[in-house]
Amino acid sequence: MNEILNKEPVQRVQNKLKEFDKSLEVVVLDTSARTAKDAAESLKTEVGSIVKSLLLRTKTSFLLCLVAGDKRCSLNKIKKILNQKDVSMANAEQVKEITGFTIGGVSPIGHLNKIEIFIDESLKRFANIFAAAGHPNSIFKINFENLCKITNGSIRDISE
Repeated sequence: MNEILNKEPVQRVQNKLKEFDKSLEVVVLDTSARTAKDAAESLKTEVGSIVKSLLLRTKTSFLLCLVAGDKRCSLNKIKKILNQKDVSMANAEQVKEITGFTIGGVSPIGHLNKIEIFIDESLKRFANIFAAAGHPNSIFKINFENLCKITNGSIRDISE
């Protein structure tokens, strides 16, 4: 458990959380939180309260979309918002290079590079939401308002 907390990606998330609010912390689970379903089962919570952090690629940049675990990210809605024809999921190498996290542990915060962030408005329905914290077995709990503040993300209708 301590070895997970000592991993550099998890440390980046922990530092960002503590900078924002001393009461927020990374929690290491005994079970995997690699998928929204796994995380919800581990936390005994609704799948929708799990934040999926999805890195998308445009012709010129990357965009991180934070979507409720029970929703799908709508590439069509994102194409309309960005007014771009070419928007797709980033591959595993790009995710690692841009965010500093591997798929299954991509956190909404603590990235290696500055990334524009869209937050799906459907996450508003939950008092608390849970997001990956840099490792498939680590998460943090936060409310919607604070997720918006800590990520500096824009609230959008990006799911279906």
